[in-house]
Amino acid sequence: MATVHATDDTFEAEVLKSDTPVLVDIWAEWCGPCRQIAPALEEISEEMDGKLKVVKLDADSNPQSVMSMGVRGIPALFIFKDGEIVSNRTGAAPKAALQSWIDETI
Repeated sequence: MATVHATDDTFEAEVLKSDTPVLVDIWAEWCGPCRQIAPALEEISEEMDGKLKVVKLDADSNPQSVMSMGVRGIPALFIFKDGEIVSNRTGAAPKAALQSWIDETI
């Protein structure tokens, strides 16, 4: 499954009410590290189809969701299970490090 783009309006349905764990990528168009990890997250999304949903949330366009998670820097990554944050990290990382973090968390 390709990554899903969420908004403040769709966040609850896409993330909080998801039947599978969700990795939320908070990013912005102007953010170099965000663009750097995007291909790895897309690959992870495809490889983990059915086990993990990857949702992208534009920080500039969705301040309500960003503030509710207490984001202070981007890229910010959050893993939700059953509507709750179970892990988070900030900053870019290689695909292997992201995959390892996901595997440990879900």
